[in-house]
Amino acid sequence: MKKISVFGAGSWGTALANLLGENGYSVTLWCRRLDQARAINMRGENPDYLRGYRISPNVMATSQVEEAMASSKWVIALPTQAIRGFLTKVAGEMTKAPDICNVAKGIEIESMSTVSGIVKDVLGDVTYSVLSGPSHAEEVIQCLPTAVVVASSSFEVSEQWQAIFSRPTFRVYTSNDVSGVEIGGAVKNVIAIAAGIVKAMELGDNTIAALVSRGLAEIMRLGARAGANPLTLSGLAGVGDLVVTCFSDHSRNMRLGLAIGRGKTMAEALSELGQVAEGIYTAKALKKMGENAGVELPIVNVVYDILYNNLSPAEALRTLLLRDLKPELPPAMQWM
Repeated sequence: MKKISVFGAGSWGTALANLLGENGYSVTLWCRRLDQARAINMRGENPDYLRGYRISPNVMATSQVEEAMASSKWVIALPTQAIRGFLTKVAGEMTKAPDICNVAKGIEIESMSTVSGIVKDVLGDVTYSVLSGPSHAEEVIQCLPTAVVVASSSFEVSEQWQAIFSRPTFRVYTSNDVSGVEIGGAVKNVIAIAAGIVKAMELGDNTIAALVSRGLAEIMRLGARAGANPLTLSGLAGVGDLVVTCFSDHSRNMRLGLAIGRGKTMAEALSELGQVAEGIYTAKALKKMGENAGVELPIVNVVYDILYNNLSPAEALRTLLLRDLKPELPPAMQWM
C-alpha cells in the first residue's frame, strides 16, 4: 500500500485521512497529543472531532512526528498560524523534500503570507499543492457528494493529487491558480463571520445576499492584486466555498459570528464554539494586507473592528451602508 501522512487530527484532517484510507492508502495521521492518537487507534474514531464516525482501518494515528515524516507525500491540515512553527521544527530532520498538499485555509498574521508562501520561506522550492472548495468535514466523512479543486503550478502534480483524493462522492478538479485558490479559501472565512452576525440581527435575506455578493467583490479585489484568475474565484474555491461557509450550520466561522451577533464577546463565542475559527486570525492578516496593498476591504475591516475594537454590529452596518456611492465594478479594477 502506498503511504501518505496527514498532519493535523482536527475534523478536516480526520475526514481526509479516512477518505485516503478508503482509497486504499496506508495513512499516518499525526496528532499533537499522545492520548488522542491512542484513542483513535483503540476506538477506530476520533473522540475529539467527528465523534461517532468510523475511521478506515488503513489509518494509523501517531504523536511521533518522525513516523509521519517517513512518507513522501504530506497533507498539511494544521491551523494556518501553526504551520510555520511546525515546518521549522521538522525541516532539520527531513532527509528528502516531500510533496506537500495543503488543505488549511488562512493567511499568516505576521508575514501576511498564504500557506504557499510559508512553505517556500521554510522549505524552499518543494512541490506544493493546495486543495480547497465547499467541503465540510462532517459531510465528507458521511460520503455526501462533494466537489473541490486542487491547484499546483504544475498540472502534472495537481493531476497526481486529483487521482489520490478522488472518490465517487468526492470529485476533484485541477487548477494551476495557486494564488486564487488560496485567496478564495482564506477571505471567505471572514465574510462568513459577518454573515453569522447579520443572521443573528435578523435583517432578512436581502441583507445576507448583499453581504455575500459584496464579500465576493472583496475576494476578487484582493485576488486581482495577487494575480489570481477571476474564473477561479467564480468557481469552487471562490463562490462555492463562500456560499457553503456563509450559510451552513457546519461553518465554525458563521457560528462564531452568530454568537457575536447575539451579544457574546469574542472570548465567549470561541469558548462556546470549542474549535479554531480561522476567520478571527485571517481578519487580522487581511486588515494589514489591505492597508499595505491599497485594496479596499470594507467588510473585512468592520469584522476586524467588531472582533478587536468593540465596534457594535449595528454601527458596523451603518458604516458599510453609508460609504460613498460608487459603481459596482470600478474601472480601475484590472486583472493581470
